[in-house]
Amino acid sequence: MIVEQLYTNCLAQAAYYIESKGEVAIIDPLRDYQVYIDKAYANGAKIKYIFETHFHADFVSGHIDLATKTGATIIYGPQTTTNFPVHVATDGEFFNLGELKIQVIHTPGHTLESSCFLLFNKENKPHCLFSGDTLFVGDVGRPDLLGGIITKEELASHMYHSLKKLTTLPDDVILYPAHGPGSACGKNIGKETFSTIGEQKANNYALQPMSESDFIKAVTDGIAPAPAYFFKDAKLNKEGYSTYDEVIQNGSNPLTLEDFKSITSENTVQIIDTRFADFFELGFIPGSLNFGLNGQYAIWAATIVDLHQPIVLVCKPGTEEESIQRLTRVGFDNIKGYLKGGFDTWQNANEKIDMVISISPEEFALDSKHNPKAVIIDVRKPSEFASGHVAKAASMPLSDISDRHSELEKNAEILVHCAGGYRSMVAASIFKKNGFTNVKNVWGGYGKIKEEIIDLVEPK
Repeated sequence: MIVEQLYTNCLAQAAYYIESKGEVAIIDPLRDYQVYIDKAYANGAKIKYIFETHFHADFVSGHIDLATKTGATIIYGPQTTTNFPVHVATDGEFFNLGELKIQVIHTPGHTLESSCFLLFNKENKPHCLFSGDTLFVGDVGRPDLLGGIITKEELASHMYHSLKKLTTLPDDVILYPAHGPGSACGKNIGKETFSTIGEQKANNYALQPMSESDFIKAVTDGIAPAPAYFFKDAKLNKEGYSTYDEVIQNGSNPLTLEDFKSITSENTVQIIDTRFADFFELGFIPGSLNFGLNGQYAIWAATIVDLHQPIVLVCKPGTEEESIQRLTRVGFDNIKGYLKGGFDTWQNANEKIDMVISISPEEFALDSKHNPKAVIIDVRKPSEFASGHVAKAASMPLSDISDRHSELEKNAEILVHCAGGYRSMVAASIFKKNGFTNVKNVWGGYGKIKEEIIDLVEPK
């Protein structure tokens, strides 16, 4: 028996590979499907099933392409309707995989079709639970993604009863969720990517004894708004999408400087620069947005840029394939290509460039003290801001800046920071794209700022 977690840090997402006697099941595959085929082929095995815990909202699954390439059956839980062939399982249905069995446990709450998959070993003993977005380490799935169909309170009620099913499992059953820390599919997912049912019964707030009404309040309070792309990805996963191969082929188009300038002359085309912030700040093509490959690149790109907007890429040479691949995972399907040679091609042609000024925390402390007109923008999440912030700072979460930058004067001195520096450079690029001329990014973010002598607001 092989059970392997295939974890993708930049998406905080876990797919799973299960193999027994030459038969393979894949749980919640990413869109770039070839890795699963290669793994099975290397082991002399064949992919038999593709289990989907629900219609994912934060990434585009590889279920359709993988089924097309392998002939494997796609399996969803009860209450599933799709535009492509699937097996809609009944609650409690078993599937044989070599010497193993996999049982479907219908667990509505995150979505209506949400289901967990319980793996039994060859001794017919429950071994592990693939819990999707129903149960995380320290948290449960958010119940607010079906607005207009069912309320978050109704979904939370379903979740309350679904979790009762899971708490009857043996304590030593391994818990394998679909997401880890950093995912927006839960409120506050723990730092580990797996656990046990017993550990979660002891430590997960949502599994503690409480009334249904108290549970509903606990899981619905304090949920940050879902990124807009969540609803688009869920629709793609339910209705179908362009093939991965087609999107990759279209995106892998090296553009000459002339072609790049011609394409980007259209106002509808967005330039995405995937270089690290340390390089981006020193010079970039005007109008570019910076989503560095060293962070949650695809998540933030999808949060800020419409998935269907035509885009072109500026990459460090050699990272073009990675830049394209990671964008396809969250549903970008209109990548026109990348500038051949990257930013150097633009700069060497003496084309106009823009820059972002970065300052140290020490400089920030002096600036904020001696320039009363400086506008301090904290782009962290509201929960982070509430845990401590600069006294004069305004909270403007990164996900809101595109809609809220008009609240600020374009000639004002903007001092922008996040927790460590990644999000603030994204924010700085948004401000610059929208005509702000005096934008300063604070190196090290709030983590370093709070070490300076500066007025802070901290929880009592």
